[in-house]
Amino acid sequence: MERELAGLDALELGGGPRSKLLLRAWSATWPMLVAVLIAITAWQLVVWSGWRKPWVLPGPKDTLPVFWDQVTSSPFWEAVGLTMQRAVIGFAVAVAIGVLIGALVSQFRVLRRAFGSLITGLQTMPSIAWFPLAILLFKLSESAILFVVVLGAAPSIANGLIAGVDYTPPILLRAGKVMGLRRLNLYRHLIMPASLPSFVAGLKQGWAFAWRSLMAGELLVRIGDTTSLGVLLSDARELNNTADMISFMIVILIIGIVVDQLFGAVDRAIRVRWGVDQD
Repeated sequence: MERELAGLDALELGGGPRSKLLLRAWSATWPMLVAVLIAITAWQLVVWSGWRKPWVLPGPKDTLPVFWDQVTSSPFWEAVGLTMQRAVIGFAVAVAIGVLIGALVSQFRVLRRAFGSLITGLQTMPSIAWFPLAILLFKLSESAILFVVVLGAAPSIANGLIAGVDYTPPILLRAGKVMGLRRLNLYRHLIMPASLPSFVAGLKQGWAFAWRSLMAGELLVRIGDTTSLGVLLSDARELNNTADMISFMIVILIIGIVVDQLFGAVDRAIRVRWGVDQD
């Protein structure tokens, strides 16, 4: 009887851990697969409509084999490696600067009044507008690209942290002070954990700005004989090789989606830990 009841409980709970993991993976995957099929279908319909010549806008049948050839070649992955190296370094520097600025501005009213609007203004400024200044300051170098990536991402990260601190419930602050938390300990053990959801949202938005800034930089700044995703994209455009160009654009899109999924996983983990969502 106990064995039968255990079997019924397993059925009611949806099976074991393995079946739950497979079900969760499938529920997360099938909407993206449907979206991909819809996008490819729409793409093919536009090609069949004759809106542009096939050599200007090739269809999936002509582009996807080129895409496969690109992702199976070692020079392509060397270019991806250089681009991702720049992205990780630029984003890490932006996080360090954004956290420092956000922590200071959120804690001192004078700094809030002096720099609060400036941070928002920097966030809304197109990253490509920084490149003339970056090239004048650093010439055609890695520093020029890093400069623009940091300026594109740091304001969003700082604003995310500031927003999280601003919306920390006052009752938590009073409870922390009653428990003896002051200044740095209060910020470390109470304010930072309470502001984590907004901070993660700021990190996600900061990455989006950093990625866009990096792609713009690689299109505009070519450093010696180095090859990156932006350089490959620019070369394909200059040679009117649309199939290669679309292939590189697909890779850039896929990288953006993968990073977004990573941030989504962190956000879900925070919601589960806070009891807002069930695992």
